[in-house]
Amino acid sequence: MATALDIGLDYHGELSRAMALLAANKDALFLGQGVGNPGTTMSSTFADVPTARKIEFPVAEDLQMGTCIGLALKGFLPVCIFPRWNFLICAANQIVNHLDRLPLYSDGGYKPKVIIRTAVPSSAPFDPGPQHDDDFTDAFRLMLRTVYVETLPDAHSVVPAYRAALERPTSSLLVEFTDAYRNARAKS
Repeated sequence: MATALDIGLDYHGELSRAMALLAANKDALFLGQGVGNPGTTMSSTFADVPTARKIEFPVAEDLQMGTCIGLALKGFLPVCIFPRWNFLICAANQIVNHLDRLPLYSDGGYKPKVIIRTAVPSSAPFDPGPQHDDDFTDAFRLMLRTVYVETLPDAHSVVPAYRAALERPTSSLLVEFTDAYRNARAKS
């Protein structure tokens, strides 16, 4: 099996294809930093998402996740983008105590569905420092009861994982690898 470092341009292309797949759902909205404006490694993967469905968010991760939960409760399918794990950690309150637990403490009465997208950052060619270089995947797997957590180690896993998240009745947290973005650009 190929690793994230071996997949080259295909990883980025598959992420772009996955975003187009999600955008085909009329209720999908894309919220986050670098969604409507360039600036993150994920930004270019939204090229095929209609502009009206991309909502650029300020650096207010807890508010962003809370907004996504509210939109989900109103029937939208929010795709909530956090370019790095360390940004997502700022939204942990909303993810753990509300998105994940709401179906439990409402006895199934409320089932918000949000697709969360984040990435394990790379340390080269630019080292983002200890405040931006973590991978909290295992910790979140331990904390979450209803949100499905999946890593996307290679290009072949990307579209199937996003398709499954689209079809799954519960929320999903999909973890990408920024090294794969960098390696894709280096090979192009």
